[in-house]
Amino acid sequence: MKTLKPLLLALALSTTTLSTYAAEPTTIAAPKQVAGYYHHQIGNTQITALLDGTNYLNPSLFKGLSDSEKTEILKKYAAINEKGIQTSVNAFVINTGNQLLMVDSGAASCFGTHLGSIYNNLKASGYEPTQVNGIFLTHLHPDHVCGISNNGVANYPNATLHISKTEYDYWLSPNTVKKLPKDKQAAFLGTVEKIKTALAPYEKAKQVKVFSDKSLRFGDIEFKPSFGHTPGHYSFKLKTNGQEVVFIGDIVHSHTLQFDAPKTAVDFDIDPKAAVEIRLKHFAEYAKAGQLIAAPHLPFPGIGHIYSKDGQSYQWIPVHFKD
Repeated sequence: MKTLKPLLLALALSTTTLSTYAAEPTTIAAPKQVAGYYHHQIGNTQITALLDGTNYLNPSLFKGLSDSEKTEILKKYAAINEKGIQTSVNAFVINTGNQLLMVDSGAASCFGTHLGSIYNNLKASGYEPTQVNGIFLTHLHPDHVCGISNNGVANYPNATLHISKTEYDYWLSPNTVKKLPKDKQAAFLGTVEKIKTALAPYEKAKQVKVFSDKSLRFGDIEFKPSFGHTPGHYSFKLKTNGQEVVFIGDIVHSHTLQFDAPKTAVDFDIDPKAAVEIRLKHFAEYAKAGQLIAAPHLPFPGIGHIYSKDGQSYQWIPVHFKD
């Protein structure tokens, strides 16, 4: 009997404790995603992909495919999303050992709060913004240029901007808007205002270097013309220690539609025909060469290869994670 009483008391206490826990809500807060950066080594050079955020494009922005064709391709890649066609916004850092360079800079606040993480992700990756020596802008669309500054202050005060002359003149010449249809002039001027605001502190500090179509190299960086998406759009090839990577810019916006059907243009191609021709030319070249590429609008980290079995359609092969 003496043994039974402590046992009954223990059971009673245990039941009370269980009842207390069962009555309490069991909500566990979900943590945020990890910081968006990924280091990739080529030779003695480190490439760091930085995620600005995830964007969603209305399927109607992609031209030349029927709705059923789009659905079929998206279904194949398990990429059907009620928000639209998912696309990343990425930028890239190049650490040569004695220089820290960037390719593009993200959107900052130019498109809303779902983008704008490049600056913080750069710091999370182990670098400081003051270490950046140069920024190569593939073109001047706001999702590539707005991230260079904030409220009139340069985010990368020690960096020189490298912009093609054709691109610079197209957006900043007052004559361009006069050549556009009237229904497109307001949108164009809105974009120009964002570009001017982003460039302003660098212009003031005389840290903008405009390169001509004939000046096709800067150190280990080779300027690679890829006109079409914008009139002065450039890709950049980095050669280091016998290896190379091409930062392709906006020759592609979807790892699904524009790989299965590379003749598909996107609404914000300024010259859709030329943009498609460049994509076909460069996809074929990169697939044949097994070229490593880095892309601002392919799924983060946007580094990988292009594969083609038949030279007609393509497949995006992302790099495998390396620790």
